[in-house]
Parts: sequence; structure tokens; C-alpha cells
Amino acid sequence: MADIIPFRAVRPGAGLADKIAALPYDVYNRKEAREAVAGDDDTFLRIDRPETQFPEGYDMYAPEVYEKAREMLDHMMKDGHFIQEEKEAYYVYELVMDGRSQVGIGACASVDDYDAQVIKKHENTRADKEADRIRHVDVCSAQTGPIFLAYRRREEIEREVMRAMEREPVYDFTAADGITHRLWVIDGAEAVERIRDAFRQVESIYIADGHHRCASAVRVSKKRRAAFPDYTGKEEFNYFLSVLFPDDQLMIMDYNRVVKPGADFDESTFLEKAEEAFALEKMGKEPYRPQKKGEIGMYYRDEWYRLLINDRCYTNDPVEDLDVAVLQRELLEPVFGIADPKVDERIDFVGGIRGLAELERRVHTDAMAAFAMFPTDIHELFAVSDAGKLMPPKSTWFEPKLRSGLLIHRIEEPGKGAADDYSGGKKQSVTGFSGTGV
Repeated sequence: MADIIPFRAVRPGAGLADKIAALPYDVYNRKEAREAVAGDDDTFLRIDRPETQFPEGYDMYAPEVYEKAREMLDHMMKDGHFIQEEKEAYYVYELVMDGRSQVGIGACASVDDYDAQVIKKHENTRADKEADRIRHVDVCSAQTGPIFLAYRRREEIEREVMRAMEREPVYDFTAADGITHRLWVIDGAEAVERIRDAFRQVESIYIADGHHRCASAVRVSKKRRAAFPDYTGKEEFNYFLSVLFPDDQLMIMDYNRVVKPGADFDESTFLEKAEEAFALEKMGKEPYRPQKKGEIGMYYRDEWYRLLINDRCYTNDPVEDLDVAVLQRELLEPVFGIADPKVDERIDFVGGIRGLAELERRVHTDAMAAFAMFPTDIHELFAVSDAGKLMPPKSTWFEPKLRSGLLIHRIEEPGKGAADDYSGGKKQSVTGFSGTGV
């Protein structure tokens, strides 16, 4: 039921993958992005965050900023930094973090499947963030950062992945953050067809990370459908760049909370009120990490506590029974006065990758209490998406992060293919970047 297709990826040339590959554009703030690209002419972050090429304070949404991204991408394509696959292919992408391997398939997913909710979301997008990526994709005529998708494991796909991994990878490098990245190409006609057939049997695919990139790709597709002459439905802009992982491969980390009280907060009764919804146990000075669903660690006044959710708090609703939802409903809103965590400045979210020490540091500097969450399970995410509902903000933190620049999906422009852009109308081979149908 899912249309997951092979494609002719534009990817780094030999010996350049480790220099080009970059963390996703949205893990950096403006200052961090500027620092990360300083003195580095190869990193793909320059293209994903083109405002770094302008003076500080420059309008990052100005038209010339997106044109600069396209200019840099064009240059890297022409000077040999990238090659394009000769044949349509799938790509096995392995990431290794702290000795743990996670393996997915690079491919393109269908915009129509997104519209039909075969590809399901679990969170809303912000209009400003979506508009930024729409412009980036549209001006560059390329999808440069893959959407992180998940599906229920299928043995037929895993067999093809294992066969591919018996060969030497085309890329094998360890990034500065210690994450190892390996990539294999599957371009044999029979293997490609077996993988595509196997995905046709998958009923539901889930967006794990990259909702804004996905929504933006869909918007650009619909714009180009309206403008593209002789539209057939098979053009490259009808598909978006993805890496798909089976459910047993994924690691979701905790996404923690630090809070400040509202004006009506009564600290003298805080612990008493907390005990109305949770069984409260003092754990001492050592950081306490929750061991299972239904447990929350709390750091308050230099002490760690374990909060155990009372059975009465559960509703049999896939969203309302998430630990983060119970905490919000039973404590953060009624006690701290935080009614809308999406906009309230008294709450901040700390990814689990930063560790529990970061929660202690925040309480000692700018917060009153911190809450360490047990990670949301991937099947909880599936249940929320299957119910057509949305998760609370900052419910999941996926690690490791997919790199941008390792796989690029070119899309045609209205009235002309990508080959015309880069070769004066002459179709080229490996470095020609010609658009392909399906």
C-alpha cells in the first residue's frame, strides 16, 4: 500500500562524505550555525543554513539568502563534490552510536501517500518553519535533508538489507561527535523490485522526525503540479527524500522539562499537591533516571524524587496516557500555571542527549524544578498516529540524527528538467543531474 521508490541520489564523491555530511539544519540556533560553518567550505550546513554566508543580523528569510543556497549547491555539483547515481537505487544507511547500530533504507516516499494518511504524522508544524523549508526546497530544486520515517518490520526488506551489508560500503566514516555512518547502494533490478514490492505490503508508515521538512516537500509538490506542463504524477517532485527504519531499530531518548512557577504558585504546598497525582518518594542527591513508563524523576531543592503516576490518572486514550501528558495535566498546569507548553515561556525542554546533569544545572541557574521523563515508546507514537491524534510538544527525541548532504533528491522545475539547469540542455551521465521518472 505504500509507494516507496528507488531514486538516483546525488551524493558526495569518493573521499568527501565525511567532509560534506552535516547535522540537520534545525539542531542549531543562528549563532551555533555560524560558528559551525566558520572556515569550512565543504560542510553541507552552509547550504542548509545559507544565512551563515551573510553578515550577522541579516534577514535569514530574504530571497537572496535562498538564492545563495542554490548558488552554493550548483557550485558543489559542478566542481565534483557530488556525483549522481547511474541507476535508480535504494540506499542502506547505518548509524552507530555508543556501539549500537541502527539501519534504515534511503528512498523516496509518496506525497499522495502523505495526503491519504498512509504516511502518518504525530505533531503539527509551525507556519514560519514550514515556509522556510518550502522556499529552500523550491529555490534549490532539491530535497537536502531526509525525513525520518518508521514502519513495522518486514522480513523481506531485512533480508535485502543484510545482503547489501555483506559488501563494502561506499561510505564509512566516524563524525566528530563519535557517530559512525555507513552507506550501501542497492541498484540490482531484482533486489530493487523485491524491496518495492515489500513496501507495497506496508499499511502505515510514520513520521518519526522531520514533520516540517515533510510538510514543506508536500507543499512544493502541489505548487509544481499546478505549474508543470504535461503533468503525469511520476515526476520527482511527487516524492520526498526519506530514510525508513523498522520499529525494532529505533532508539527514542527522553525529552525532559524544566519549569519556572507562575505568579500564583504556592511553594509551601508544592510537594503536597504533587502527591495528589503521584506517589512521591525522595531519592537523595544522586540523579534519578526513571526506569519504566509511569515513573518521572523530579529535581527540586537539591533533591531528587521519584514520581509514580497513580492509576486514576490513566484514561485509555493514547495521547492522554503518555507520561508527558499526565505530567502536564496533573502538575504543570494546575500547580505551575503552565496552560499551553507550546508557547509558555516558563517551561523549557531539554533533550535527553544532554543528560540529567543539565537538569540540575538549569535548576541551579534559571528554573525551579526539573522533570526527567521515561522515553516515549515507538509503539506509543504509532498508536497516537493511528488514532489520528497529535502528541504533546517535545514528546520524543530521536538519536542518532541523520546527516544532511549524504543523499540529495533533485526535483524538476516547471517546464524543464534538472539536466537543463546544469548542462546547457545536454544530457550528461554521472554528473549531469538529470531528472528521472519512476
